[in-house]
Amino acid sequence: MNRTRLMIIGVLALGLGAFVSFTVYRTLQTRTASSSEAGVDVVVAASDIPIGAKIDNKDVKVVKFPAANIPQGAPSRLSQVLGRGVVLAITKGEFVLPYKLAAENAGSGLPGLIPPGMRAVSVRVNEVVAVAGFVIPGTRVDVLLTGAPGGNSEQQTTTVLKNVAVIAAGQRLERNSAGEPQMAPVITLLVSPDDAQKLTLASTEGHIQLALRNPLDTKQDDLASVKTGALYRTLVAPDNAPAAKPRLKRVTVAAPPPPSVYTIEMIRGTKKEEQKF
Repeated sequence: MNRTRLMIIGVLALGLGAFVSFTVYRTLQTRTASSSEAGVDVVVAASDIPIGAKIDNKDVKVVKFPAANIPQGAPSRLSQVLGRGVVLAITKGEFVLPYKLAAENAGSGLPGLIPPGMRAVSVRVNEVVAVAGFVIPGTRVDVLLTGAPGGNSEQQTTTVLKNVAVIAAGQRLERNSAGEPQMAPVITLLVSPDDAQKLTLASTEGHIQLALRNPLDTKQDDLASVKTGALYRTLVAPDNAPAAKPRLKRVTVAAPPPPSVYTIEMIRGTKKEEQKF
C-alpha cells in the first residue's frame, strides 16, 4: 500500500514538473520573439544638436528599437544624416527625423534653414524696433512702415508684411533655453521673393517697426493706412445737422422831412383864392 502511494506521488510530481517546464519554455520563447522584434536599427541623437549645426559622428548613434515604436521615415544608417544641417533643434536621445534636417548638400548654418523658394532678408533694428529684444528666432512678426509717400507732408503708417517668421537675431539661429530676450542690431526674416522686394524698399522709404505676434494667431486682416490726422480729435459738424436760420437785423428808418409847400394867392374879380404847391 505504501509502495502504491509512493508511485502515485512520483507520477504526480513528474507531471507537475513537466507542466512547469513547459510553461517556462513558452515564456522564454515569447521573450526571445519580443527581443528579436526590438532589433531594428534607428539613428538617434547622442547629444543635444542646435539649429544650424552640421551633424557629425559624435552627434548621433545607432540603437535598436521595436519596429512598432519607430516613426515612419526614420533613418537607420549614419550615412543618411552625416553632414546635413539641422533646421529644428534635436535633443539627446531623440530620433533624427528627415523634417528636422536640411536637404542633402544644402549645407549648414543659415543657408540650410532657408526652404526652397524662400529668402532671408535682414533689417536693422534697435531696442524699440525689436520689441525690447523679444523678437528672437522662432517668433513671428508684422512689419510696419511709417513715411510720407509721394512727397506728402502728412506722415502715415501701413502694414507692409504680415505673420513673417524670424530665423535669426544677429548671428544667433536659435533662442536661449530660458526664452530670455536677445538684443541684436540686425534681425533676419524669412520671406518670399516678392516680400523681399517690399521689405528692401520699405527699409529705404521710411521708418520700420516690428510688431510681435502670438504664433497661434495666423489671422491676416486688411488694414487701412493710418494718417497723422487720425491721431488728433477735431470737432466736425455732422452732415445731417439742420442749417442755422439767418438772424434778421431790425433797421430803424428815419421819417423823411416834410416837403416844402408854396402858396399862391389868386384874385379873380371880387374873389380871392389861395392854391398851395
